[in-house]
Amino acid sequence: MDKKSGFVTLIGRTNAGKSSLVNFLLGEKISLVSHKQNATRRKINAIVMHEKNQIIFIDTPGLHNSQKLMNRLMVDVAIKSIGDADLILFVASIHDDLRDYGEFLKIKTNLKHIVVLTKIDQASPEAVIKKLEMYQKFKDKFQAIMPISIKKSIYKKSLLDEISKHLPNHEYFYDEELLSTSNLKDIYRDFILEAIFESVSSEIPYSSDVIVEKVIEEPNLISIYSKIITDTNSHKIILIGKNATTIKRIGIKARKLISKLSKTKIYINLDVIVKKSWNSNEKIIKNHFIS
Repeated sequence: MDKKSGFVTLIGRTNAGKSSLVNFLLGEKISLVSHKQNATRRKINAIVMHEKNQIIFIDTPGLHNSQKLMNRLMVDVAIKSIGDADLILFVASIHDDLRDYGEFLKIKTNLKHIVVLTKIDQASPEAVIKKLEMYQKFKDKFQAIMPISIKKSIYKKSLLDEISKHLPNHEYFYDEELLSTSNLKDIYRDFILEAIFESVSSEIPYSSDVIVEKVIEEPNLISIYSKIITDTNSHKIILIGKNATTIKRIGIKARKLISKLSKTKIYINLDVIVKKSWNSNEKIIKNHFIS
């Protein structure tokens, strides 16, 4: 058998560039990307066909310390995904020190993994070399260390080649045409959440989330009926905005994101509801927002 197929989990701190990396390797945007921390809340699977190999990437919430229930459950999702993988990508920005990598090794030191150094376009060649040299004291721990620049689109093939080397010989797990195993509702939900993060400042996105209740697919139109859940009336007022300007802006941003993926016209119905303390209710979080 000359084909390989396996699962690759991305692990790293928040804002290390994991979701951007998944989108870059896939060649399509399916993962939520935001400059704000802790934006990714759910696992998203992306399927990349590379030569004869099928790589199933699992994008996870960032590793971080927090006392908030929502954040702790997100970290649990990330850690559990480690055990499901054939290979781990530990993703770190060129700007990060090595403390996060040291903490990762405490979690699972025996798992086969590659260190991926992102955002190298933001540093000088000398700084990149210096950072690579710093990781060499751990060279017996990782399979390889790979620098990458998503912005400049360099080293993509090198990274996919290296990942493929460490996957098991196996028949494809999924159809070759499939981009993701994630439910489309989950992808749409994350795109609407991304639009909230980009449209509303302060803590409001962190106290809000999205429930996609219904999706109707017609030949030239996808209609998405969804609710934004938040925890106070004051947040609801801000999310709607004066003369509904903010909710309209959220809808426009979300439509553009979803339309680019689906290649069809999108209609989004957005309502805002208040459910006090929803993000400290474990049952609500697990039933609707963490997967």
